[in-house]
Amino acid sequence: MTPKRSTSPSTQPAPISIALGKRIKECRHEAGKSQETLAFEAHVDRTYISAIERGIANPSVETLANVCYAIGITLAGLFEPLDGVSLKPTGARRINAATPPEIKRSRLR
Repeated sequence: MTPKRSTSPSTQPAPISIALGKRIKECRHEAGKSQETLAFEAHVDRTYISAIERGIANPSVETLANVCYAIGITLAGLFEPLDGVSLKPTGARRINAATPPEIKRSRLR
């Protein structure tokens, strides 16, 4: 028997990403466009549109603007129905692996 994989909270998409993806998919359907057509018009790959719609991609503002332009809505119109979605941070904070440089202080005379 194969052991179950545990899914850590950091691998789960954030609620805002899931809600945004669903909203983009809804708007794409209303615009009557396929993922492939939207991807072409937004200058991204079809698989990236799929990842956005599933909530696993974190698109830049520029990409979101391109998507909105291609489906004929504004950024405000895209986010407006998402006002009830939790914005609470999810997952663990990334640890800075770099060691800060030693600060040498000298006295001013």
